[in-house]
Amino acid sequence: MENTFDYAKAMAELEEIARTVENPETKLEQLDSLISRSKVLIKACRDYLRGIQEKIDSL
Repeated sequence: MENTFDYAKAMAELEEIARTVENPETKLEQLDSLISRSKVLIKACRDYLRGIQEKIDSL
């Protein structure tokens, strides 16, 4: 079974993280893990989009 990246799911998670960070009730202690997760998701999204662009360019 192939493990494929789900861009839409990653974007939805990033949007949820943004809402959580913007919420004034979010504890400062939570921010570090939220920022770390965001970095991972952003890199994965960029890599995915670069891969798509490379496929398009090779056509």
